[in-house]
Amino acid sequence: MHVVPVEKQAYREAMARLGAAVNVVTTDGPGGRAGFTASAVTSVTDAPPTLLVCANRTNDSYPAMRQNGVLCVNTLTPAQEGLSPIFAGMTQHTMNERFDGYAWRTLETGAPVLDQAVVVFDCRINQIVEVGTHDVFFCSVEAVRTGTAHEGLIYYGRGYHKVSMTP
Repeated sequence: MHVVPVEKQAYREAMARLGAAVNVVTTDGPGGRAGFTASAVTSVTDAPPTLLVCANRTNDSYPAMRQNGVLCVNTLTPAQEGLSPIFAGMTQHTMNERFDGYAWRTLETGAPVLDQAVVVFDCRINQIVEVGTHDVFFCSVEAVRTGTAHEGLIYYGRGYHKVSMTP
């Protein structure tokens, strides 16, 4: 069997067809307060509650995330879509300015928790695995808070789309 390597652009085009929740991943601690936008977040297991977050090592939030050893996954509502490009570093906002204009709290780890998010997962990083340009953070979930919103935001086909729960 002859295996043909998948070209980078073909892979990126295929991944654009894989819809995912839009999350702002935040951290705070000795390495400072920081955050970035991520769609590469998924559950690993529910016993013990564990999720993974993939982060590019060139990401401006990466050093703080790694040094702090904690993070919070804040899943955005459609009303919070404006946070996605800000935390993705696509605007002129400084790291501290990224947090302006929205209410933030903390739960167990001290990582910033976004008020009114669909759901938040407050986590401690247990293991880091390097894969290519990214690190995969395996995180134990220390606390969960669900919001009152019944609409989520996904990124699909290089655009944002609203999804809602049917009552």
